[in-house]
Amino acid sequence: MRAALVRDLLIGTFGHAAFRPGQEEIVVAAVAGEDIFAIMPSGAGKSLCYQLPALLRDGLTIVISPLIALMRDQVVALRRRGVKAAMLNSANDDEEDARVFGGIRSRELKLLYLSPERFAKESTFGLMMRADVRCIVVDEAHCVSHWGHDFRPEYREIGPIAAEYAANRPDGRVQIIAVTATADALTRQDIVAQLFAAPPRMFVQSFDRPNIHLRMQRRRAADRQILKFLRRHPGETGIVYCATRRHAEAMAAVLVRARHNARAYHAGQDDETRERTERAFQAETPVIIVATIAFGMGVDRPDVRFVCHADTPRSVESYYQEIGRAGRDGLPAEAFALFDPVDLLKFGNVAPSGDADASRRKALAGRRRNLIRLCQPWGCRRRPLLRHFGEETGRCGNCDRCAQGPFAPVAALLRL
Repeated sequence: MRAALVRDLLIGTFGHAAFRPGQEEIVVAAVAGEDIFAIMPSGAGKSLCYQLPALLRDGLTIVISPLIALMRDQVVALRRRGVKAAMLNSANDDEEDARVFGGIRSRELKLLYLSPERFAKESTFGLMMRADVRCIVVDEAHCVSHWGHDFRPEYREIGPIAAEYAANRPDGRVQIIAVTATADALTRQDIVAQLFAAPPRMFVQSFDRPNIHLRMQRRRAADRQILKFLRRHPGETGIVYCATRRHAEAMAAVLVRARHNARAYHAGQDDETRERTERAFQAETPVIIVATIAFGMGVDRPDVRFVCHADTPRSVESYYQEIGRAGRDGLPAEAFALFDPVDLLKFGNVAPSGDADASRRKALAGRRRNLIRLCQPWGCRRRPLLRHFGEETGRCGNCDRCAQGPFAPVAALLRL
């Protein structure tokens, strides 16, 4: 009967004829009440893995999510499917909060989205006790870890609060589900230590996105290099990442002058401007968003055909996360990045003081070497990218280095 209900929800509520690879076994484990840590590539359908089980269990499922825009998109999509979902955050007015609390009191609400800051409030603990929360989902779980590329200190409070809540429940139990697209070995270990009282059921899918062509160049004249690249993608939608707000604004202006429909996006803009850009990204074709890393989490437009980095990526993990916003429809897409060797030498440096810092310095130096190997590989570019996440592969045949044929040694940076 439970399998039939799962299938009915998959088709009738979520509109999918079948699970994507890896989803079904995670859903089965979640429905069985197991603690779960799932690492799935961008576009693999992480949200379904906790949304569908939430409809099959009693009580409320809380989803902790890092961005208001991400919460809003998920809640709107769920409501369109007839699912009782809501969010509590600073964007709500008093009337909306009253509706949410009413849904909690009536036990009608199935999924409640919170920011980590809201989850940590003392009032939220009382709300959880009254609402009979059965499951806590940590979305973008790499934010929990000091090693994660989007670390947020508020995420470190989730594990202790969840443990205290479980201890106050009659059954002494609350299910924890953590999901992310990017976590290397160090990040995974830290997430498990921070969130789970006992080792969770681990699900690690392949990190490979074979439909994305990988291309990198040494940065010399970024404006000209980006414009030349865009000539490969006429009439297509994409994202250009810049390291600073000033560069994002300047690059957007360059693209507009070249008659591209380009819009800047960064955290220094007011909410109305950012929301207008987000709506344009979802509705217009073609459109190019020129952004800092403030843009991206939760991006689910399937037909993004390219992602560019106009500046050196900060890490292998952030690069992987950002290029994963391209080609979610499974069709060919392209990732193009510019890098500066000077940046590669700077990234990951920390000041020495004590054994812990020495250990951290060693780990960060290893990450820096991995970034260098990605930007200046001996051979196939995809191999060092996947090796960073513990996955081995042969030549991919879909990167600029594979296209060059026999590989010339590139040793200067790798010796550093």
